[in-house]
Amino acid sequence: MHIDKNRVKTQDELNEPAPIDQVEERVEAKMKRLEGAAKKKVADGLQNEELARDGERLEGEAERELSKAKKTS
Repeated sequence: MHIDKNRVKTQDELNEPAPIDQVEERVEAKMKRLEGAAKKKVADGLQNEELARDGERLEGEAERELSKAKKTS
């Protein structure tokens, strides 16, 4: 089998992200979601509304990032 090097396109030429970069984005977003959920649970125990809002904000950001990562992969 012969590969014509003139017809090969790289990820850079196609502006395609590397698979490892796609995984990294999802992992970071999932970690952010977990952090948000943990903050909400602690806030419930402490009855701290500000911490609860911060947890909800983190979870919302994580969901948006995961949604964006799914669309680009």
